[in-house]
Amino acid sequence: MKKYKFFSNFDEEERWLREMARQGCRFTRKTAFGYEFKPSEPENTTIKIDYRTFKRKEDFEDYRALFEDSGWEHLSGTKSSGYQYFRKIDKQGSEEIFSDVDSKAGRYKRQSEMWAALAWAFIPIMVVFITNDTIHPEAILDPQSLYLTPGLWDKSGSDFWRAFLFETPFAFFRGFFWLFFPVLIGIYAYFASKANRQYKKFKENE
Repeated sequence: MKKYKFFSNFDEEERWLREMARQGCRFTRKTAFGYEFKPSEPENTTIKIDYRTFKRKEDFEDYRALFEDSGWEHLSGTKSSGYQYFRKIDKQGSEEIFSDVDSKAGRYKRQSEMWAALAWAFIPIMVVFITNDTIHPEAILDPQSLYLTPGLWDKSGSDFWRAFLFETPFAFFRGFFWLFFPVLIGIYAYFASKANRQYKKFKENE
């Protein structure tokens, strides 16, 4: 079974995964666009999330082994995926995978840096498209410039509507492409800022 959801808050995501387990849906894997579950007996389990990437496979395996030795089963995540999911299997162990507040806050800092890096990565691409006239920033303020039919706005009556309706799908896709990079950069910057606020919130509560 697959569920498609997006979270920017680790605590909310952990609560949702625990609630799914109580409903008899055991979390098995995080995909690029959602979550995979398999039917199981309802259980009151503890699932925790870390955010960490690794350059070497050996470091990732050591990381997993450290948690497994502490009573946590690694459910999902690769050395480069960032998001790492753990399920508590030692009933006598701690309810937290983090030893202190600073460690718990660190996952938000790493997540914020990831979102910020993505935002910065797309800025030079957008600049290149603007400088070679592939993207026209003025279209944001003047949507009519997306319509390239000569004399379209001088037409009237049925001639105008025929030409307008014919051109509109092309203008829509043209506008989507021109807005794609600015919107994507804005989204990444927003999530970076949100994760950074969570990080500062944890630090202030130390």
